[in-house]
Amino acid sequence: MHGTVDGFSYGLVTPVAAFIMACLGGALGLRCTARSVLSGRSFKAAWLALGATSIGSGIWTMHFIAMMGFTVHEMPLGYDRGITFASLVVAIVMVGIGVFIVGYRGATPMALVTGGTITGLGVATMHYLGMAGITMNGEFEYNTFVVSVSVVIAVVAATVALWAAVSVHGFLASLGASLVMGVAVSGMHYTGMAALSVRLHGGASGTATGGESPAALLAPMLIGPVAFLVLAGVVVMFDPLVVMGKPDWDKRPPRQIPVPRHRPSFPERTSWAASEPPREGSASPHDW
Repeated sequence: MHGTVDGFSYGLVTPVAAFIMACLGGALGLRCTARSVLSGRSFKAAWLALGATSIGSGIWTMHFIAMMGFTVHEMPLGYDRGITFASLVVAIVMVGIGVFIVGYRGATPMALVTGGTITGLGVATMHYLGMAGITMNGEFEYNTFVVSVSVVIAVVAATVALWAAVSVHGFLASLGASLVMGVAVSGMHYTGMAALSVRLHGGASGTATGGESPAALLAPMLIGPVAFLVLAGVVVMFDPLVVMGKPDWDKRPPRQIPVPRHRPSFPERTSWAASEPPREGSASPHDW
């Protein structure tokens, strides 16, 4: 027997809030990665780590905000905290690998393909590991083809995001890239959810009663990642190079210092005059 799945229990509230969080995490990550290009080696790793953590936290927060609207009518749902937070760690680590590859190798085709694939697989792994953390009196079944499409969307979105992080300059361009990333991540999430069906166990029937709502279960777990995104946003706001990019005056070619013209030097008149004996009838040098 299959359960009745509802992914929009609160209407458009959870999809819109999830999209905003995906855009926020993407924007912070893109600007931090772009800032690493302008930094020396001593601070480059720190900016890349901050960017990777921002993107991973934004994607994870987006996923579980969207899951607040996910219910199965016939049974209550729970969440295993260990698996749920493990999905956050997976997201940050795998996104970090991709970000560091592109951050140090640049936007070369090989670096983008490698980093984008690892990052995209990290996003997909986070999604399906987070789904595995749901506890209920039933089990999930997935459509293999639709799952494959969701993974492809994640890889393509991650590759485009990494390219934008090191290639797109300026605040407005980065804002547009973060909106595209938010659409792609949200699209991956809801494509994966479309592949889902729930098979009920024998004892599960009727309408779920009692227990806490998904929003009440997930809200406390979202406090930490959301607080981190806020702090990362404060760091970005107080660094003008992160917000506005490299200043125009710093892009001008260095000032050319004029090279002094060479002037030929001639020996002093007294040197050759002293070396030759005075001619007969000529005045001595002292008479000049």
